Amino acid sequence: MTRLSVNINKVATIRNARGGNMPDLVQVAKDIEAFGANGITVHPRPDERHIRYDDVRELRAVVKTELNVEGNPKEDRFVDLVSEVLPDQVTLVPDSQNQLTSNHGWDTVKNQGYLTEIIAKFRNLGIRTSIFVDADLDMIEGAATTGTDRIELYTEEYASGFEKNRLAAIEPYVAASKKAMELKLGLNAGHDLNRTNLRFFAENIVGLSEVSIGHAFVSDALYYGFENTVGLYLRELR
Repeated sequence: MTRLSVNINKVATIRNARGGNMPDLVQVAKDIEAFGANGITVHPRPDERHIRYDDVRELRAVVKTELNVEGNPKEDRFVDLVSEVLPDQVTLVPDSQNQLTSNHGWDTVKNQGYLTEIIAKFRNLGIRTSIFVDADLDMIEGAATTGTDRIELYTEEYASGFEKNRLAAIEPYVAASKKAMELKLGLNAGHDLNRTNLRFFAENIVGLSEVSIGHAFVSDALYYGFENTVGLYLRELR
């Protein structure tokens, strides 16, 4: 079964709105794991507007499944953090300094030399690496030359086209997944996946190891609670 990694950035956003420690981010992560999720994802940004760098350190000490840390490795502080906490997986995302949310994958051809170098650094530390890419066959082929373990498909285009024509929306992702399998790349996916579009995606994508879901998950949890929401998402992946 495809693994569910829950992105808890939005929990940190709520906490930071009032200061203090409510909701308790670390306790939320522990509870989400206890309720059956397969991993915890965080994406610390330079301004620490949601996940703080110290949050990642605290989470590393308590997460028992898998900790996936996302971010732009061109930020020296991010590289230092990953090298310190040694997460199970690092997902390289080409976000700009003040970007609201991730909105594109890497140009793995243009950045091939840089990605190869930074991936070697993380792999030498025993960290599984994943590159955030669009469903573009050239970019997937470029990723394969860098030494990365996995790619993560940026799924916003699929999500935005799902209601209009789900078959057309999934088509480039099916091709992308087949290319990843051909190149022996592990496959993750994330961005705007939710309970409406997740099952169709997982049923049609070959070799899908993991999905990372945050905004929709936390939004659903406001209605259903964390325990029920974990169950609802796991059901869509079975």
